[in-house]
Amino acid sequence: MAEHTHYSNEYLKGILTEVKTIALLGASPKPDRPSFGVMRYLMSKGYRVFPVNPGQAGKEILGQMVYATMADIPEAIDMIDVFRAPEYLGEVVSEALALPTRPQVIWGQLTVRDDEAVKPAEEAGIKVVMNRCPAIEMPRLGL
Repeated sequence: MAEHTHYSNEYLKGILTEVKTIALLGASPKPDRPSFGVMRYLMSKGYRVFPVNPGQAGKEILGQMVYATMADIPEAIDMIDVFRAPEYLGEVVSEALALPTRPQVIWGQLTVRDDEAVKPAEEAGIKVVMNRCPAIEMPRLGL
Protein backbone atom coordinates (compact mmCIF):
# COMPACT_ATOMS: atom_id res chain seq x y z
CA MET A 1 0.00 0.00 0.00
CA ALA A 2 1.18 3.47 -0.80
CA GLU A 3 1.94 5.99 1.90
CA HIS A 4 -0.49 8.84 1.34
CA THR A 5 1.13 11.72 3.14
CA HIS A 6 3.83 12.35 0.55
CA TYR A 7 4.01 11.56 -3.17
CA SER A 8 7.20 11.80 -5.17
CA ASN A 9 7.31 14.27 -8.03
CA GLU A 10 8.05 11.35 -10.36
CA TYR A 11 4.94 9.47 -9.22
CA LEU A 12 2.69 12.50 -9.79
CA LYS A 13 4.34 13.40 -13.11
CA GLY A 14 3.92 9.83 -14.30
CA ILE A 15 0.22 9.90 -13.56
CA LEU A 16 -0.41 13.33 -15.02
CA THR A 17 1.46 12.59 -18.24
CA GLU A 18 0.00 9.11 -18.80
CA VAL A 19 -3.71 9.74 -18.28
CA LYS A 20 -5.79 11.13 -21.13
CA THR A 21 -9.41 10.68 -19.96
CA ILE A 22 -10.76 11.80 -16.60
CA ALA A 23 -14.10 11.24 -14.87
CA LEU A 24 -14.64 14.28 -12.65
CA LEU A 25 -16.96 13.22 -9.82
CA GLY A 26 -18.92 16.01 -8.17
CA ALA A 27 -18.69 18.31 -11.19
CA SER A 28 -20.57 21.57 -10.74
CA PRO A 29 -22.01 23.93 -13.36
CA LYS A 30 -21.31 26.87 -11.00
CA PRO A 31 -18.22 28.84 -12.11
CA ASP A 32 -17.33 29.71 -8.51
CA ARG A 33 -16.99 26.04 -7.47
CA PRO A 34 -13.52 24.45 -7.41
CA SER A 35 -14.67 21.49 -9.51
CA PHE A 36 -15.69 23.85 -12.33
CA GLY A 37 -12.31 25.60 -12.33
CA VAL A 38 -10.36 22.36 -12.19
CA MET A 39 -12.44 20.87 -15.00
CA ARG A 40 -11.80 23.94 -17.16
CA TYR A 41 -8.07 23.78 -16.34
CA LEU A 42 -7.77 20.07 -17.15
CA MET A 43 -9.60 20.56 -20.45
CA SER A 44 -7.27 23.46 -21.32
CA LYS A 45 -4.35 21.06 -20.84
CA GLY A 46 -5.76 18.59 -23.36
CA TYR A 47 -7.47 16.05 -21.12
CA ARG A 48 -10.88 14.66 -22.07
CA VAL A 49 -12.99 15.31 -18.99
CA PHE A 50 -16.33 13.60 -18.33
CA PRO A 51 -18.30 15.37 -15.60
CA VAL A 52 -20.24 13.08 -13.26
CA ASN A 53 -23.07 14.46 -11.15
CA PRO A 54 -26.45 12.67 -10.83
CA GLY A 55 -28.28 15.98 -10.26
CA GLN A 56 -26.92 17.40 -13.52
CA ALA A 57 -27.07 14.24 -15.66
CA GLY A 58 -28.08 14.92 -19.27
CA LYS A 59 -27.06 18.58 -19.05
CA GLU A 60 -23.71 20.06 -20.05
CA ILE A 61 -20.88 21.58 -18.07
CA LEU A 62 -18.27 23.46 -20.12
CA GLY A 63 -19.74 21.89 -23.25
CA GLN A 64 -19.37 18.32 -21.93
CA MET A 65 -22.29 15.96 -21.35
CA VAL A 66 -22.82 15.23 -17.65
CA TYR A 67 -23.25 11.59 -16.61
CA ALA A 68 -25.11 10.26 -13.56
CA THR A 69 -22.50 7.59 -12.80
CA MET A 70 -19.10 6.51 -14.03
CA ALA A 71 -20.72 3.41 -15.52
CA ASP A 72 -22.71 5.70 -17.85
CA ILE A 73 -19.56 7.15 -19.46
CA PRO A 74 -19.34 5.60 -22.96
CA GLU A 75 -15.58 4.98 -22.94
CA ALA A 76 -12.80 3.81 -20.67
CA ILE A 77 -11.55 6.30 -18.10
CA ASP A 78 -7.89 6.60 -17.14
CA MET A 79 -8.39 8.61 -13.94
CA ILE A 80 -11.19 9.43 -11.52
CA ASP A 81 -10.88 12.90 -9.98
CA VAL A 82 -12.99 12.97 -6.81
CA PHE A 83 -14.71 16.16 -5.65
CA ARG A 84 -16.82 14.40 -3.01
CA ALA A 85 -16.57 14.21 0.76
CA PRO A 86 -14.05 11.64 2.08
CA GLU A 87 -16.82 9.44 3.49
CA TYR A 88 -17.91 8.66 -0.10
CA LEU A 89 -14.49 7.46 -1.23
CA GLY A 90 -15.37 3.84 -0.46
CA GLU A 91 -18.37 4.05 -2.79
CA VAL A 92 -16.18 5.59 -5.48
CA VAL A 93 -13.69 2.74 -5.15
CA SER A 94 -16.47 0.13 -5.34
CA GLU A 95 -17.93 1.75 -8.45
CA ALA A 96 -14.46 1.99 -10.04
CA LEU A 97 -13.77 -1.69 -9.39
CA ALA A 98 -17.08 -2.63 -11.00
CA LEU A 99 -16.31 -0.82 -14.28
CA PRO A 100 -15.64 -3.06 -17.29
CA THR A 101 -12.27 -1.34 -17.76
CA ARG A 102 -10.79 -0.21 -14.49
CA PRO A 103 -9.20 3.23 -14.25
CA GLN A 104 -5.46 3.53 -13.75
CA VAL A 105 -5.79 6.18 -11.03
CA ILE A 106 -8.17 7.41 -8.34
CA TRP A 107 -7.30 10.98 -7.37
CA GLY A 108 -8.91 12.53 -4.27
CA GLN A 109 -9.00 16.29 -4.30
CA LEU A 110 -7.88 18.52 -1.42
CA THR A 111 -9.34 17.19 1.87
CA VAL A 112 -10.46 13.95 0.18
CA ARG A 113 -8.55 11.24 2.02
CA ASP A 114 -9.55 7.88 3.47
CA ASP A 115 -6.67 5.41 3.63
CA GLU A 116 -8.91 2.43 4.42
CA ALA A 117 -11.39 3.15 1.63
CA VAL A 118 -8.73 3.05 -1.08
CA LYS A 119 -7.10 -0.25 -0.03
CA PRO A 120 -9.26 -2.37 -2.40
CA ALA A 121 -8.28 -0.09 -5.30
CA GLU A 122 -4.58 -0.37 -4.46
CA GLU A 123 -4.89 -4.14 -4.10
CA ALA A 124 -6.38 -4.18 -7.63
CA GLY A 125 -3.36 -2.27 -8.97
CA ILE A 126 -4.99 1.16 -9.19
CA LYS A 127 -2.73 4.08 -8.29
CA VAL A 128 -4.10 6.42 -5.65
CA VAL A 129 -3.45 10.08 -4.86
CA MET A 130 -5.34 11.82 -2.07
CA ASN A 131 -5.56 15.34 -0.69
CA ARG A 132 -3.98 16.85 -3.81
CA CYS A 133 -5.26 18.88 -6.77
CA PRO A 134 -3.96 18.23 -10.29
CA ALA A 135 -4.50 21.91 -11.16
CA ILE A 136 -2.03 22.79 -8.39
CA GLU A 137 0.38 19.92 -8.99
CA MET A 138 0.72 20.41 -12.75
CA PRO A 139 2.15 23.96 -12.61
CA ARG A 140 4.29 23.02 -9.60
CA LEU A 141 5.75 20.12 -11.60
CA GLY A 142 6.22 22.20 -14.74
CA LEU A 143 3.59 20.30 -16.73
